[in-house]
Amino acid sequence: MIYQIYPRSFASSDGPVGDLPGITSRLEYVASIGVDAVWLSPFYRSPQRDHGYDVADYRDVDPMFGTLDDATALIDRAGELGLKVIVDLVPNHTSDQHPWFREALAAPQGSPARERYWFREGRGEDGELPPTDWESVFGGPAWTRVEDGQWYLHLFDSSQPDLNWDHPEVREEFDSILRFWLDRGVAGFRVDVAHGLAKDPTLPDFASHAAMIAGLDEDAPAGPEPMWDRDEVHEIYRRWRRVLDEYPESMMCGEVWVGDDERRSRYVRADEMHQCFNFAFLSSPWRAADIGGVIAASLAANDAVGAPTTWVLSNHDVIRTVSRMGLSETGKGPNGLFASDERPDLQLGERRAKAAQLLMLALPGAAYLYNGEELGLPEHDHLPDEARQDPAFERTGRAEPGRDGCRIPLPWQAEEPACGFSPSGQTWLPQPEGWEKYAADRQEEDADSYLNFIRQALAHRAHYRLGGASLTEREAPEGSLVYDIGELRVITVFTGSVPVPEGWQVLFASAPVEADIGPDTTVWLRRS
Repeated sequence: MIYQIYPRSFASSDGPVGDLPGITSRLEYVASIGVDAVWLSPFYRSPQRDHGYDVADYRDVDPMFGTLDDATALIDRAGELGLKVIVDLVPNHTSDQHPWFREALAAPQGSPARERYWFREGRGEDGELPPTDWESVFGGPAWTRVEDGQWYLHLFDSSQPDLNWDHPEVREEFDSILRFWLDRGVAGFRVDVAHGLAKDPTLPDFASHAAMIAGLDEDAPAGPEPMWDRDEVHEIYRRWRRVLDEYPESMMCGEVWVGDDERRSRYVRADEMHQCFNFAFLSSPWRAADIGGVIAASLAANDAVGAPTTWVLSNHDVIRTVSRMGLSETGKGPNGLFASDERPDLQLGERRAKAAQLLMLALPGAAYLYNGEELGLPEHDHLPDEARQDPAFERTGRAEPGRDGCRIPLPWQAEEPACGFSPSGQTWLPQPEGWEKYAADRQEEDADSYLNFIRQALAHRAHYRLGGASLTEREAPEGSLVYDIGELRVITVFTGSVPVPEGWQVLFASAPVEADIGPDTTVWLRRS
């Protein structure tokens, strides 16, 4: 079980932005949840145009978050508590402030410095049109023109130029970056945009928005996409795997937004990655047929390559689970919420979120928990527009709210300013009214709190070794799923009700259960 920490929003030792000393001060709390490792979103030196996913120096800590010594102290303290540390790696693009890109801008057209990126001539009479019709994930064109007339590719913000992974210097540099952090004691890497590194070198038009999810854009032209999930990307990870194999027990997990189960499973073949997020599970509507189909297909595809499945319900890029589950249409949800949008039914959302998390935690394989998910935090769904900082908000002409609503600084102490997030009482994003009711100290004292629900679930998961258990699907009443997982029977009821089967007794449940299991409930049962 791995716990994701979004450093800006986790805990601050000084000022409005979270930092590494703040994280270190709260690691005992993280260990008490019952997780095995933490994954830290980027803390590298960065101009913070995309909150650290625009890296200017992969071997240094941004002063906003602390120092390299602070990183070492965090890794050491985590080790004392039995926690491994995984760090984010951002290989698809750098910041436009990275020394390589600055060198490229200062160099003439056709120079070796520009070959590390995707610089191309424009179209039109005077090169005034972008080289292709590709659009950015964040909205707008995926190309920006520089002063001498050439254009450079950026699948995300214009401050994030894409690297050319056909260039040997790019590959050698990242070999070195991997070793730098492994030598400092990290246990592995979460790889950002892992399915996007290889591009079709001919850069063909594609007439489609680069929506991050390969294979799921119904309006995209037929055939392989020129920027996502190309076969050539796998040699990069085979190369990285050879580096990781030099460090016992190290690992890497891919952010792979690929809709096809078989193609997604290729990233976790024996000589590539160890884990790959199953975003199909996160994106599935809350219906028995949909969730059951995702579980069956995911397990079958990964079993075929001898790899575990990695389950996830939330992260720093999607609406928080409690709110998503409370919308009239469940699934991945929109890219954030405006105050004028449908307001989630948080009571329903919490019930469904608990059921979904208990189902996920029963499934064999690895699982990830996003910071604050253990507190049952909802999305900030009425964030003022003037407070929004996600580049997607402006690049879409303010049409998309962006991801700020799931990145609100965590509440630690109900009676403290900023709910104890920072000594100064400041936060980089405003906390919503009533945030104190979710505070960790208040939930610690409540045996029935969301926090203690997650702790109990993880304790049972570890005791019954569910992560490594076998799974058998059983015939289920309509509107429900039934699995035998290790020693337990797991029943999730989406609609209607299901009686507790004879010969079984309730071990743990996401909602109260008497003779029948009600809707939006998951129950773990053991034999009587």
